[in-house]
Amino acid sequence: MSAPFAVSLPKSVASQFDAALHDRLVRLRRSIHEDPELSFHEERTASRLEESLRDLGVHDVRRVAKTGILARIRGKGRAPTVALRGDIDALPITEATGLPFASRNAGVMHACGHDVHATWAVGAAALLANAPADGDVIVILQPAEETGRGAPAMIEAGALDDVQAIFGGHVDRRFDVGTVVADEGPLAASADTFEIELVGQGAHAARPHESADPIVGAAALVTALQTIVARRLNPATPGVVTLGTIHAGTAPNVIPDRAALTGTVRAVDAPSRRLMLDEVRRLSEQVATAYRLSATVKLDHGTPPIVNPARPTAWAREAATALLGETSVVPLGFLNLAGEDFAHYMERVPGCFLRIGAREPGGETIPAHAPRFYAAEDSIFVGASVLAECARVASRALEAGR
Repeated sequence: MSAPFAVSLPKSVASQFDAALHDRLVRLRRSIHEDPELSFHEERTASRLEESLRDLGVHDVRRVAKTGILARIRGKGRAPTVALRGDIDALPITEATGLPFASRNAGVMHACGHDVHATWAVGAAALLANAPADGDVIVILQPAEETGRGAPAMIEAGALDDVQAIFGGHVDRRFDVGTVVADEGPLAASADTFEIELVGQGAHAARPHESADPIVGAAALVTALQTIVARRLNPATPGVVTLGTIHAGTAPNVIPDRAALTGTVRAVDAPSRRLMLDEVRRLSEQVATAYRLSATVKLDHGTPPIVNPARPTAWAREAATALLGETSVVPLGFLNLAGEDFAHYMERVPGCFLRIGAREPGGETIPAHAPRFYAAEDSIFVGASVLAECARVASRALEAGR
């Protein structure tokens, strides 16, 4: 079975997959891609993944957190346990890729590459079953990354019990297949949301003096919130405050009694995250007072930022360099302020999150979460081999105390 966008894989990667395993993984990816399921509804996806793991000789497999899977691959010895994570959920987007295995579920597609992430996690499990790490490896197949709720559910179900390091990755069409980003430092931002309700006094539009106008107050608040990054955050520290929705009013000749605003706050470290969220609340309440309104502010803490620490990042770079060569380990080259719930794992154990090239040579740079997004199929094998090698390198390093 040939991939629709086949590229020449590095020999060090291709040699790890015989024809049967290669075809099995391609079929698995395509079956997941054409039957996408939303967060915490990944029943058919989880069944396919569980069956594939067992067929590949991984017998310690259990379902947790409704649609999550934990698989333990036994190591050669008693070195510390390492975890690998792949996410499995899709997005509420109508697919427009034209792939022969495009989504057949209306309004749902794998627009973020989780079909590939799930498949390369299974591939890594197969490679580790054939060539084990020094210690056990836990493969985490996680639901609901897109809602930010999947990682906490898996942690609560015991995914990190006795785990001392964790690795994961994300496909990225800004990079060619065969390249890997393993950068130390910030790689993804926290992703918090807020809801603000301004309540005033409704009135006839012809007699605004009888009102406490929440629309005028909302307009002032939109401008005020933009000063958080411009005037309160250190200019050397990245951050974003974005208003996504404003809802108020029912008719052009009526001043309503309330207005609602929602938005998101993105930060790359804990102090700036606290500052920006505190400022959202403070400005909302004080602007409301200035316009004779009352403000109710709800802050929903989402995923923390991902900041790759030095030691596990060095292990990941060692693994990727050994497989792909030094020139294939490339810098990200920009700061990513998108959120990723892998950060919840890294709050508890050290780890490294990778970006793995998923663009065929000469292909377009298609952004994730777009209707035309797809990952080149050979990224499956790079991801599987690099993650498996990360587990081996980390297992040896932890045992040696380095």
